[in-house]
Amino acid sequence: MDAFEKVRAKLETQPQEEYEIINAEIKHGGFVYYQEGCCLVRSKDEEADNDNYEVLFNLEELKLEQPFIDCIRVAPDEKYVAAKIRTEDSEASTCIVVKLSDQPVMEASFPNVSSFEWVKDEEDEDVLFYTFQRNLRCHDVYRATFGDNKRNERFYTEKDPSFFVFLYLTKDSRFLTMNIMSKTTSEVWLIDGLSPWDPPVLIQKRIHGVLYYVEHRDDELYILTNVGEPTEFKLMRTAADTPAIMNWDLFFTMKRNTKVVDLDMFKDHCVLFLKHSNLLYVNVIGLADDSVRSLKLPPWACGFIIDTNSDPKNCPFQLCSPIRPPKYYTYKFAEGKLFEETGHEDPITKTSRVLRMEAKSKDGKLVPMTVFHKTDSEDLQKKPLLVQVYGAYGMDLKMNFRPERRVLVDDGWILAYCHVRGGGELGLQWHADGRLTKKLNGLADLEACIKTLHDQGFSQPSLTALTAFSAGGVLVGALCNSSPELLRAVTLEAPFLDVLNTMMDTTLPLTLEELEEWGNPSSDEKHKNYIKRYCPYQNIKPQHYPSIHITAYENDERVPLKGIVNYTEKLKEAVAEHAKDTGEGYQVPNIILDIQPGGNHVIEDSHKKITAQIKFLYEELGLDSTSVFDNLKKYLKF
Repeated sequence: MDAFEKVRAKLETQPQEEYEIINAEIKHGGFVYYQEGCCLVRSKDEEADNDNYEVLFNLEELKLEQPFIDCIRVAPDEKYVAAKIRTEDSEASTCIVVKLSDQPVMEASFPNVSSFEWVKDEEDEDVLFYTFQRNLRCHDVYRATFGDNKRNERFYTEKDPSFFVFLYLTKDSRFLTMNIMSKTTSEVWLIDGLSPWDPPVLIQKRIHGVLYYVEHRDDELYILTNVGEPTEFKLMRTAADTPAIMNWDLFFTMKRNTKVVDLDMFKDHCVLFLKHSNLLYVNVIGLADDSVRSLKLPPWACGFIIDTNSDPKNCPFQLCSPIRPPKYYTYKFAEGKLFEETGHEDPITKTSRVLRMEAKSKDGKLVPMTVFHKTDSEDLQKKPLLVQVYGAYGMDLKMNFRPERRVLVDDGWILAYCHVRGGGELGLQWHADGRLTKKLNGLADLEACIKTLHDQGFSQPSLTALTAFSAGGVLVGALCNSSPELLRAVTLEAPFLDVLNTMMDTTLPLTLEELEEWGNPSSDEKHKNYIKRYCPYQNIKPQHYPSIHITAYENDERVPLKGIVNYTEKLKEAVAEHAKDTGEGYQVPNIILDIQPGGNHVIEDSHKKITAQIKFLYEELGLDSTSVFDNLKKYLKF
């Protein structure tokens, strides 16, 4: 699950087909809190779309480069508002606390805050709980009060470096949950929302391999967990005063090959957002009679955007795809029906096609793919193909709307998203089958996907490009070593390419946390030898390679620049040696390393990066780019 924070991201399609990303906003009482220009502001709910707002804080006072608000939390009685502020070129953040009065004033600021929530104590005093992040590790929990009784104290420290801490306030605000999590194991403590100074209550001590997440309603805990067989997520419940695992009762089970994307709790209903066999569903569970209504969502939809919502009568959410901006839907409990936003219908609905396909990997496993192309495309074998992959950490491929992907489809490209093992699209087992000493399954899946696309008439190797970011670079780099003949070009962003040396360096901030994904080559010879089989850096050799464009960030703490530079230099040497041995007439692939300033890991909306990658793809595939950049300007505000 990746939805504890549920920061709202609203995208609006303008008549000129421009789009705008609006930063975090939250409704509380009769107000909406959001960012307007360089300011944190609030306005009355009914005036939220007008220019009639009150400025609470000017972000320029922090003297940051292009700051934006990442998350907002309002104290229960609206005496204070807290906001986490970041910049595009860094993962560092600052949490400011503003006292709401006739003259709003910043009461405090805290550096490097990850998650934060408000509760009210027995004396009606607002208490802010927050987690402190150091070197990408989030181990400390603090609680602070303001005004006349100001204090700030450390409340909890996690000692195991493979775990991190995240705070989440249950939907009814009854409990603040302190979630202590690794990649495969979790432990949750309850902080009483009515008595936040009391010692927290442990729900269940961590058990290796057991994940669980908690919601609350009417003195009952609803627990989403993988405990028991099969080891996929299921919904269980127990009384809040008897939270231990022996009291958990099975309440609802998921179908096989189902990914739980999110859960939302209401007064009389529980709503599950699901992905089953690569299609989206919403299951509405009636808590009074245990009834279940399963709604299959439109086939064009590839992802959810879950809104922060306090309306007990309705469940709003958005659906999106890589080539279509989000569209609003609302499930109304009283009517028992799903309503979709009316108005302008995106023309991409009629001009493009989305296909759900499968490729058979070499061990017989069927690997899902999502493919997009223009409806009127003829002779698809002669069309350029862009393949995207990730396959790590049990995370789904990002299927959110990307304007540059829309432009490519409009220009005749085929887009293929390969949901290989190691990702989470088919549930927890899909992840388990692609991590540690099963990582090569993901590589076999990716190869099978590309070959299946070519065999079924979608493009050809000379017109095929492959793209990935971060950990997706492992599979892409491995494929370039093992089957370079399948590709013409590759684009990578902040790629993880030197698995062996990185995982042997315990001084790096994430090495210990990620042992459950990649293995421990320092102490386990089996893990070390297995990583050597697929590690992109370790397997570079003099041979033909596709052209490769790499975007890296100077101060990236997650994927250190040193590993990317070493990979690029070694690859250039191998390419040069192969070219020398091959002789005249050989077309030497271009190996480009574009190092950008800043310390962020991946910057999705960087116009410079998007332009450079598209320019590279068109040049390498020998395509006419006359119209593509004009079309891109319709979406990106250069």
